[in-house]
Amino acid sequence: MNDPDRNRRRMARLMTHLTWVVVLAMLTLYFNNFIASRDNPNATLALSDSARPEVVLDRNRAGHYLAPGRINGQRVEFLLDTGATNVSVPQGLASELGLQRGAPMQSMTANGVVTVYRTQLDSVELGGIRMQDVSATINPGMSENIVLLGMSFMQHLELIQRNGQLTLRVPDAVR
Repeated sequence: MNDPDRNRRRMARLMTHLTWVVVLAMLTLYFNNFIASRDNPNATLALSDSARPEVVLDRNRAGHYLAPGRINGQRVEFLLDTGATNVSVPQGLASELGLQRGAPMQSMTANGVVTVYRTQLDSVELGGIRMQDVSATINPGMSENIVLLGMSFMQHLELIQRNGQLTLRVPDAVR
């Protein structure tokens, strides 16, 4: 025989399970977005409306400034590093970007002295700031696909750090 109460109980149990799955999925999405915004508060980088190009970055919870940008028109993730002489591109990402290895050179990094290779970037963009012919290095020892945005790019900018924010601005003389 077919018991209607039994079918209702089965349906109620199924609906309860489905509700929990949906709630857990929504919580997972929320917390993934929360963690991502905490690790990179600049993921959706806004441009300034000022007359001269300027970018304002928020420091992440580790004290770093991460931001999306472009190298030769292709999207990359930058970690601003005023201690780096040049823009430093991981080998794997350099291959994806089609960068050519130039002359080898020794570079002092946080992990000691490493061999890197000179290269030239046609363009580097961070927010509304764009520069051409930027010196860079290709670093085979970097495992992540995060580009260190060094002083070969930032030396042409005004840098102002205040209250957990870093403002990068093109000086009037450069424009």
